[in-house]
Amino acid sequence: MHTIDMDLVEMTLDVMKYTIDRISNITPEMGAPKKEEELFRIVGETVTPEGIGGENAFQLFRDVLVKATVPIDHPRHLAFVPAAPTRAAIMFDLVTSASSIHGAYWMEGAGGIFCENQAMKWLVSLTGLPEGAFGVFTSGGTAANLSAMVAAREEWRARDSQNVGKKALLLTSHGAHSSIQAMAKVIDADVVMIDCEEENLTGRELQNGINELEEKDRNRLFAVVATGGTTNAGIIDQLDTIADVCEKEQVWFHVDCAYGGGALAAPSVRHLFNGIERADSITIDPHKWLFSPYDCGAVIYKDLELAKNAHSQKGAYLEIFKDEGADGFNPADYQIQLTRRIRGMPLWFSLAMHGTNIYRQAIETGIELAKKAAKKIEQRDNLELVRPASLSVVLFRRKGWSPEEYKDWTYKNHRDGLALVTPTTWKKETVIRFCFINPDTTEEDIDMILDTLD
Repeated sequence: MHTIDMDLVEMTLDVMKYTIDRISNITPEMGAPKKEEELFRIVGETVTPEGIGGENAFQLFRDVLVKATVPIDHPRHLAFVPAAPTRAAIMFDLVTSASSIHGAYWMEGAGGIFCENQAMKWLVSLTGLPEGAFGVFTSGGTAANLSAMVAAREEWRARDSQNVGKKALLLTSHGAHSSIQAMAKVIDADVVMIDCEEENLTGRELQNGINELEEKDRNRLFAVVATGGTTNAGIIDQLDTIADVCEKEQVWFHVDCAYGGGALAAPSVRHLFNGIERADSITIDPHKWLFSPYDCGAVIYKDLELAKNAHSQKGAYLEIFKDEGADGFNPADYQIQLTRRIRGMPLWFSLAMHGTNIYRQAIETGIELAKKAAKKIEQRDNLELVRPASLSVVLFRRKGWSPEEYKDWTYKNHRDGLALVTPTTWKKETVIRFCFINPDTTEEDIDMILDTLD
């Protein structure tokens, strides 16, 4: 199976033809999931002692299995946080895999890590963090948040030996991403959720939350997690006043911008993130609003040494990587993973090919689409905005509908191959949510979806 023969050559040509067709298709088929037993009935057992052959396996994928998936870059995929990787990034994802580069240490992956670091340099510049700040690419926002919180906790322990062995505590708001609570479970930390009077967390509310902690809990406080664009509604916490409190209280300040981080490149909304430049760590997901393929997250630190102290692994066979002959930037030292692919390389290639200006334009397009959708909603008697559009998210209601009617509407549009738009909950009410990422989405696409609500 490691030899090169005619079957492999022909299989490679088939794969490349499929890839070219897929990249050039701007309106891919809106697939739909099938139950596992139905897929098994159609496809049968695919992993067998003798194998079923590459041609047969690829045909099953192309004709059956891929159609049981929903393409995240479909222009009418407005659910969750979709993605729209550039054609250049998709192509270079193939190159990344074909190049077989191990991305943990400079000794093995110097050229690829250099590419990643070029892209990372641009990401860091968007945040406004001081000189010396830098980061590393991760598998996504959850891994980035986890890596940042491990660094925060270890810094807290190193600052005071009495904190060693003590169960840590962090503060965040109810608008924070679910990964914050999941990540806290992984590191066995407690989470206190702060209620917000308005829609975003402010420094005043954070200070009140700290003041309300019992002394024993205040002594366990190691981090505050603010959000730079909530997944549900695109809301940005009051980062500048939160930074004031964190500095005063000497608490690690982390900003989760997994979804909203792309908007740091958009001049129209950049001021909403003022204060992010004072963060100790930041999460951004290029596979969301920076048009990179899955999976590509990023964690950025104000002080890389604090991250290195927390994450650098030790082992007899790893010591060579610390030798002068292998000197260079080692991504494994700054996040939870040792083995890693060069997942930032597709982003680098797309940035290098197109330049950063077109990225700004594409991100601004998502913001404009949200504004246009909100205006169209206001013009329809049967629809009503729940709140103003924020970043690229729009929340609205279909007047008179029950939660079941929203679900039925979602499934019908999906079955019909029209769109994937799902309901969410806002202040205990079921509503519809649009999230615009793909610059290929048009006003006509929006109208088509809204027409199904008549």
